[in-house]
Formats: sequence, structure tokens, C-alpha cells
Amino acid sequence: MPDDKESPLIAIIAGEESGDQLGADLINALRRFYPNARFAGIGGTRMQEQGFESWHDMRQLSLFGFAEVVSHLPRLLRLRKELVARLIAEKPLVVIGIDAPDFNLGVERRLKEAGILTVHYVSPSIWAWRENRAEKIGHSANRVLCLFPMEPPIYAKHGIDARFVGHPLADRFPLVSDRIPARRTLQLPLDVPVLAVLPGSRASELERMGAIFLDAARRVASALPGLRIVIPAANTRMLATMKTLLARGPHDEMMPILMEGHAHDAMLAADVVLLASGTATLEAMLAKRPMVVGYRVSPISYRIARTLKMLKTDVYALPNILARACGMGSKVMLVPELMQDNCTAGKLADATLSLFRDSERRGAIVAAFEQLHDILRGDLHGHAGDHAAAAIAELVDAKSAAAKH
Repeated sequence: MPDDKESPLIAIIAGEESGDQLGADLINALRRFYPNARFAGIGGTRMQEQGFESWHDMRQLSLFGFAEVVSHLPRLLRLRKELVARLIAEKPLVVIGIDAPDFNLGVERRLKEAGILTVHYVSPSIWAWRENRAEKIGHSANRVLCLFPMEPPIYAKHGIDARFVGHPLADRFPLVSDRIPARRTLQLPLDVPVLAVLPGSRASELERMGAIFLDAARRVASALPGLRIVIPAANTRMLATMKTLLARGPHDEMMPILMEGHAHDAMLAADVVLLASGTATLEAMLAKRPMVVGYRVSPISYRIARTLKMLKTDVYALPNILARACGMGSKVMLVPELMQDNCTAGKLADATLSLFRDSERRGAIVAAFEQLHDILRGDLHGHAGDHAAAAIAELVDAKSAAAKH
């Protein structure tokens, strides 16, 4: 471990909001090992609040889908080239890429080839995509930090050093949830049905799915008297987009509660959640709320993935994937999934109403979610950020010890 008089550079590259939060927690935990370290690279406001120096706007990496990445490829390649050159010149103690695999793995590979220690935090979904990606990730990262317990064994088959560090979201939700405090926070009655609607946190997602989700919510509201609809927007820009979508829709009696942030409160307050596939499905699972999941990617991205047979799973929502990976059954479907052409307002509304009308099914889903939450916490004690920092420090110390010999 470096002497406290030194000021080693620890570089971190985060590509979106979830990575920014992980990065902020990680910086806070790494300071216990490296109190005089300087943290720099690419990150968002949460990381910057921890003293991080961001060399580029994090939003430049917030892309999703093959077609979207391709359209921005020249700019991304220029950014990657510039970033790699700067990191090689500055010789950081370690470079940590947080998620954003399309960008980060290429950066990490070049740095690793240059002799710089690299860590990839948040494994790409190798259990959903082609498993041979694990070997390629090993060419980029000296160590992979995994959020799910089923991931390290897959890497082990390819001789890759991977560690389960726990999922940070599992630390933020109680094992048994209570909707009353959340309803009071959002000033919702305690005795009415509540639907939380989360159609995505990216502009491209709202463009493809926002109107569909709002139409589905209207249909549910027309069938459930007294229903309250809560729509938490990820940020100010998404809030403005949702207001525009609502203004374009029918001027009917549906009066959703639209707010910026408070996604966790909205989930906890709800009886059922209607949401886009992604990390939010894990949050809803940890909130112990039955959900309906829908998603659409661009038609080009979907055709490419299907034509090249890139997907190796027939389920998409994280609760369903976890349930199968954790031994609940190879065919279990805790969460209804309506993907691509099936993601229509009518089908989303029907699935949502089915959950509202079946209390016994909701109870069974909640019990399964509690079991999965416990598995995600594993035998680890403390927060995921602390385990991630310890795994990084162990790797750095091992390299330092080897260099002295």
C-alpha cells in the first residue's frame, strides 16, 4: 500500500447514472485504503461531490443499443483514444471501469496491454449474452467485480479472476418492506390502489415507450376506480419529456402524480409497478413489489441481435433471471415480460390488471422476492462498495508486492 505522503491517481470511468452512484460509493470506501489518493477520469455529479475530477461529460457514454452506439462511433473512438493516451501518460495506480462495457472494455484492454492494472466493476450480462464474452473480458480486466452470485463461477470456467462483492441496491432496501412510510412521504392515501409507472430513464427509452406506458396506465385507471398513478422521472430533462407526453395524450380523468426522483418511494408506495426492463426491475424486486415489465429496443438493434443469435436467454427481467439462476426452477416466471412487438398498451394493461386482481399471486411473488433479496446479500457483511474497495486494494497490493521481488 502506498505511503500516505504519496498522492496516487486512481482512475474511474463511469458511463451513466447508476455507475455514478457506484463510483461515489467506491471513492468513499477507497479513501480508507488510500487517504491521499486523487480520483479522476469520467464521472457524474455524485462522484464529483466525493472530490472526483471528471475530464469529460459522463453523458457522452450514456448510450444504449447497437444502432445508437454505431451512430456515435466516431466521437466515441476519438474520446477513447484521448482518454487512453492521458491515462498511459499519468500512470494511475489502477483504472476502474464501471459498467458501460461497450466503451470501458476497449479502454481497459489497451491500458492492460500497457501494463496498467485494470478492474471492471459490474460484469456484463454474460449469462444472457454469449458466454464466451467472459474470456474476452479477461483480456481487458485484471479482476472483474460482480454484483450477482452466479457470475464468478462462469468466469472461473474461463480462468478469469472474478469476485462477488454484493449488490449495492440490496443494501438500500429492508428485507421486509412497508408501504405506509412511502405513501406518507408522497402524500398518498393508505387505502387506495397505487400503480407506479417507470417507462425508462433514457431519452431514447421514453421516445420508444413513454406513450405506450401512459396509454397502458390510462387503461388500468379506467378499470380500477380510485387508482392513483405515480410517475417518478429520473431527472429534470426526463420530467419535461414526461410532461410533454402527457400533454400530447387524451385529456381525460387520469391525473398521475408526476415528480422528479423518488423512484424508490414510488415503488415502495405502490401495489404494482409497471416498468421498463433494466436495473429498475431489480429495484422493484428489492422493494418487494409485483411488477409488469415491458421493453422495446430500436428495430435495427433487435434484428441484429436476433439474426446473429446474440441472446442466450429467453427471459429478460432480472427477477426472472435471478430466480432461475438461484434454483427456483428453469421455467419460473415471477414477472410478466412483454418485449418488443408484445410491448403494447393493451397487453401491458391486461397483465397489470391481472396482478391487481390476484392478491394470492401477489403474496407468492413477494415471498419469492424476499428470498432473492437474501441471496443477493449473500454471506457478506457490510456494504457492496466496501467489498469492492477491498477487492481492488488486494489486487493493487499484490502487484506492488510482486514488483518488489
